[in-house]
Amino acid sequence: MTINGGGYLGDMKLYRIGELAKTAGISERTVDYYTKLGLIQPESRSLKNYRLYSFETLIRLERITKLKQDKYTLDEIRDKLHAWDRVSDEEQVTQRLTELEQHMLQLQREVRELEPLLSQMKPNQAKRAFVNLIPQSAACIEALKFLLGQSSGMM
Repeated sequence: MTINGGGYLGDMKLYRIGELAKTAGISERTVDYYTKLGLIQPESRSLKNYRLYSFETLIRLERITKLKQDKYTLDEIRDKLHAWDRVSDEEQVTQRLTELEQHMLQLQREVRELEPLLSQMKPNQAKRAFVNLIPQSAACIEALKFLLGQSSGMM
């Protein structure tokens, strides 16, 4: 049931364009543009004919924002979103884990390439270079340990 232009469909909260834009941290114009491009779709319409969007649309907008930050074009983003829509959750997880594994292998190669350069640096220079990397690396390791702990309970 829809209430005054916003509201709920069953137990699902629905957002008008302004609410969705504010929550996603983008402009209403961008929401409208993405809707016209077919990147997002309204869940339903209100009694006053406002487009209403679901929480899943917020997640989709986060993906779009991340892909834009990674320099994907809107056409490439549309293709990726369509591909994600077609795959099952299990296929999606498998694909993402494969991508993560490939990314980690790439990072290992890059670290090996840096080793000769690091050995030529003065100790204080090397320490300064690692100051920002260490907390990020630790957070990544903790996230992987968490994921591995989650997945071992499923097997």
